[in-house]
Amino acid sequence: MEDWKIRISVLWLIASVAFLAHQIIVLMEPGVIAQLMAGEAEGQKISPGMILFFSILILIPMMMAFLSLTLKDPLNRWVNTIVGAIFAVLWSFSVVEAIQSAYWGGALMTLSAVVASALIVWYAWKHRIVSG
Repeated sequence: MEDWKIRISVLWLIASVAFLAHQIIVLMEPGVIAQLMAGEAEGQKISPGMILFFSILILIPMMMAFLSLTLKDPLNRWVNTIVGAIFAVLWSFSVVEAIQSAYWGGALMTLSAVVASALIVWYAWKHRIVSG
């Protein structure tokens, strides 16, 4: 197995765990569990669609860890570059939100996911140039 694929797969796992850790840390913020029990999250009613959306957001990076090891090189590079960039941007918004709320633990965890996503894009792109 190629070294770059293993690195990207591990980075997807790091990003996944960091994002999940952020979600767990959010639960420690005063009042969050009470809001969730009342059926709300950050002032929005929790709906089945919202739960599905967040489930997909959590599932995609974990699936990417597997796909990074199994997809053929050209497709692997493009999928990792595109999906990695999308998640780096999405998680960047979470970092900004956490910083604005002075929510340092969540910001640190999500920043770790952003860095891992950026490294995924870099490794995928770097391999493209080297082997392209």
